[in-house]
Amino acid sequence: MFPLFPLFVPFCAFLWLFLLLRGVALEGCTRLGVVMRVSVYWFGRPTRSPYETQVEDFRRRISRRWPAEDIALKPASGLRDADPSTALVREAETLLARIPPRWKLVVLDEGGRSRTSVDFAHLLQKLEHQAPPGVAFALGSDLGITQSLRDRADVVLSLSPMTLPHLLARLMVWEQLYRATDILGPGNYHRSGLG
Repeated sequence: MFPLFPLFVPFCAFLWLFLLLRGVALEGCTRLGVVMRVSVYWFGRPTRSPYETQVEDFRRRISRRWPAEDIALKPASGLRDADPSTALVREAETLLARIPPRWKLVVLDEGGRSRTSVDFAHLLQKLEHQAPPGVAFALGSDLGITQSLRDRADVVLSLSPMTLPHLLARLMVWEQLYRATDILGPGNYHRSGLG
C-alpha cells in the first residue's frame, strides 16, 4: 500500500542534513536563513587543563545554535619585553587578519560596557537579526588590547571591572555564550532571581 514510505524517511534525513550543511538553520536562524557563526580569538596555546575541557563542553553546546570555534593565536614574540607597544600592534594586526570579512567584532576589555546575562543574550539576538556571517570575540594577550582595536570593534564588552586571568576570561566568555543560547531558546540552565 505504501511502497515509497521506506524511501521517504532516508530522503527527509538527507534533505535535513543537506540544508544544515548549506547553512539553513532549523534553530537559531536569521531572517535570511543563514546561521551566524561565533568564534572566540585569544592569544596563547591550549593546554591540558579543566579549563580547556570546560571550554570545549560549552563550545560544543553552543554549536547547537551557532557553529562555534575557539581560535588560539600566537602572541607576538621577540618584542614583548623590549617594545611592548609594537608587540601589541602586531597582535592587533594578527587578530584583524584572521577575522573573516563582514563579521562583527566584540572586543573584551575591562574598560568596556558591562551587561547582564540577559542583556548579553539580547545583544547576540540583535546581531543575529542583522545577519552577519559571524561574530568574533577578541581577548587580548597579557599586554592588553590596542586603542585602534577598541575603535574598530562593533561592541566593547567588559566581563568585569577587574583584570581577569586569560584562562578564566575565556571560560567566562564561553559560559556566557552558552547561557545566552539558553536564554534565547528553551532551556533550563539560566535561572533568574527568585526575589
